[in-house]
Amino acid sequence: LLFVLGTVSCTLFLAVNGLYSASDDVIELTPTNFNKEVIQSDSLWLVEFYAPWCGHCQRLTPEWKKAATALKGVVKVGAVDADKHQSLGGQYGVRGFPTIKIFGANKNKAEDYQGGRTSDAIVDAALSALRSLVKDRLSGRSGGYSSGKQSRESGGGDKKDVIELTDDSFDKKVINSDDVWMVEFYAPWCGHCKNLEPEWAAAATEVKEQTKGKVKLAAVDATVNQMLASRYGIRGFPTIKIFQKGEDPVDYDGGRTRSDIVARALDLFSDNAPPPELLEIISEDVLKSTCDAHQLCIISVLPHILDTGASGRNSYLDVMLKMAEKYKKKMWGWLWTEAGAQSDLETSLGIGGFGYPAMAAVNARKMKFALLKGSFSEQGINEFLRELSVGRGSTAPVGGGGFPKIHSVEPWDGKDGELPVEDDIDLSDVDMDDWDKDEL
Repeated sequence: LLFVLGTVSCTLFLAVNGLYSASDDVIELTPTNFNKEVIQSDSLWLVEFYAPWCGHCQRLTPEWKKAATALKGVVKVGAVDADKHQSLGGQYGVRGFPTIKIFGANKNKAEDYQGGRTSDAIVDAALSALRSLVKDRLSGRSGGYSSGKQSRESGGGDKKDVIELTDDSFDKKVINSDDVWMVEFYAPWCGHCKNLEPEWAAAATEVKEQTKGKVKLAAVDATVNQMLASRYGIRGFPTIKIFQKGEDPVDYDGGRTRSDIVARALDLFSDNAPPPELLEIISEDVLKSTCDAHQLCIISVLPHILDTGASGRNSYLDVMLKMAEKYKKKMWGWLWTEAGAQSDLETSLGIGGFGYPAMAAVNARKMKFALLKGSFSEQGINEFLRELSVGRGSTAPVGGGGFPKIHSVEPWDGKDGELPVEDDIDLSDVDMDDWDKDEL
């Protein structure tokens, strides 16, 4: 239970409160109220995306509350439990906790806050951003809230990131593509299509930025491109279909707002995204930054290079990479080290007694760990991680109550190991006959 945010009492408490409560001046934001409170607001907003289990977030909480109280009536201060509302965190590219975003005049272009984590630093940054917003309004550079709908009415090129598809171009662009496509089939006379158009256009731009073009939003005029409309059985407008290589298209049946569309696109992106990085523990910073930023970090201790050679080690690393891919939505950290390189860490995790390779899953917030008892194989590791993901499996406290000293080591060069060079021994003066007699 230590590995999943989720005994019944914990879940109920966090579902209501997270790190903040109704008595704070911090406004709790969710996918339900975010659009109305933040995006459609003329106010400047500072929004923290946090996870209740994150130590850095817990340390920030009192400072964030102080800043919210000081800025009350001047700047809005909010917080999103991005562990609970992963779609909202994903929509704004949140990859670590806490992440702070400033929503100014153009709510579709949030800025990252890079300042200090004290209430003074937060307030200073808020007032600076507020001054810029007011100056921009004064000079006529910004009209406050900016939306796709307004830019469309003013003739702005808001559809620039929506890819127009035709009967002729569809197969070449979509069917043979490695990217994910969300395709809207529309009719120019359809009122619902006109309502969707600015949302689709705004989402297209955001999705292009967030996924680096790996998820594409497109549109087909089904009244002109009747071959496509017939092939995909389009009966009503707008109809949105999702195309992924090697799979049959599926209908998108989610909401029609920009945020709904972006959230689904980012889910599709994470399904197709590369697995998390697998890092060698070559310094204390690698271990701490990985384990502090993730709910669990999976640490493998692999046999010495002289015991396996490069091919043997790579086969173990391949197993880990496959598991990292399988469990990538859990947002865990993945680390490895060579047997003996970090002996203090091995001792604190009870590794060594069962031989190598070994694996431990560590909850750095609680300083608890679980050990892989089965085989270091896809099946054995999968069973181990599946148990952890549902809150089962025996755990123990990390020896010493915290991570031990980590030694800085040279990263593995990818080659077979070499035995240490021994000094040559001159045997010319040894009488081998006498030696043989003595032995006999």
